[in-house]
Amino acid sequence: MIEDELGQFDKSINEFWNKFINTVSDTSCQMVGLRDAYKDSMKAFAEKLSVKLKEEDRMIEMFLEYQNQICRQNKLIQEKKDNLLKLVAEVKCKKQEIEVLAANIQALKEEYAKKKETISTANKAIEERLKRLQKSEDLYKSRLGLEIRKIYGDKLQFIFTNIDPKHPESPFVFSLHLNEARDYEVLDSSPHLECLAEFQENLRKTNNFSAFLANVRKAFMAMVYN
Repeated sequence: MIEDELGQFDKSINEFWNKFINTVSDTSCQMVGLRDAYKDSMKAFAEKLSVKLKEEDRMIEMFLEYQNQICRQNKLIQEKKDNLLKLVAEVKCKKQEIEVLAANIQALKEEYAKKKETISTANKAIEERLKRLQKSEDLYKSRLGLEIRKIYGDKLQFIFTNIDPKHPESPFVFSLHLNEARDYEVLDSSPHLECLAEFQENLRKTNNFSAFLANVRKAFMAMVYN
């Protein structure tokens, strides 16, 4: 009876041990499988992470390169902008210079036109005076023994004769012209007359040329008789 119970107990212990061994063996196999799966998973994750990090590094490098390109482009744009502003300033300056030059040219044209008109008016006045003098030449020559000649520099030379009774052909000469102020100006006389300046002043005031000639002739005659 006791032997049967002991045999039964041994049998139970053996069954329990076998089950325990089997359970531990299965669990160990599962743990190894989980460990291998975990290693494979971590390896795959590490590889993916490495790829991802490399891609991110490339992205960062591309971003930095793009940023550098933008900086270079901005620098070039700023340089071109500065050059353009400088060119615009130079163009404005040149435009102002051209405007000033054009204004000066216009002023010179107007001044030239005024001077041309003044000269034209003066020339007409001179021509009129010369015409009057030429018309009077025959009268003066016949009555006063006067000859009028036009000499260089638009000057008129007046030659009196019949002044010295002893030498009626002896010439008494003076010359005059119109100066820049368009006034009569006596240049010289032969023989010299001290009173010519006074006669000239009276001529400018009165514009009576006939009286002037008569006074000059009288002065030459007074010189002869004195």
